[in-house]
Amino acid sequence: MNLYFRDNFFNSGITEIFCEQQENVGHLDLKSAFGSAIEVYGKDSQLICSGGFRFFSGKWEVSGANGEQLGVLRSRLAFFTKKFTYEAEGRGSYEIVSPAFSKEYEISDESGVLVARFEQVNGWFSSGAFVLNNQSAYLDTYELVAVIMGMHAIQKRQRSAASN
Repeated sequence: MNLYFRDNFFNSGITEIFCEQQENVGHLDLKSAFGSAIEVYGKDSQLICSGGFRFFSGKWEVSGANGEQLGVLRSRLAFFTKKFTYEAEGRGSYEIVSPAFSKEYEISDESGVLVARFEQVNGWFSSGAFVLNNQSAYLDTYELVAVIMGMHAIQKRQRSAASN
């Protein structure tokens, strides 16, 4: 099943998560225009997970509904590719890779097996919008929504730092 979700231009407010049939299957709460914290809710408006930067760190932490850590996302230095690593607590390490100028990403497990893919589908001057296809038995689709929003937040931070 594909999920569609997006960021808001000012990084705050509620945005819906849709399935292929354009049915609402959850929503994102983008907590503040001054930060990057998010909460991901399922179809029944139940909190599933949250994400945010660690204090004074470039690492994005994903937590469960009860505050338990689900994993940590970090950017990796790479030439001519965009690379990230998601360390899922007790479920292994996953690599997120995209060619330098591509908007398509692949998520692979430690053995190199493709477990999910997603694509950034927004226009040049619009906020981030994504389509996710998850085939992983170990990573929840809503958890991957938080991971992707974290990757997007890390990239925005990197672009902002590069422009200053």
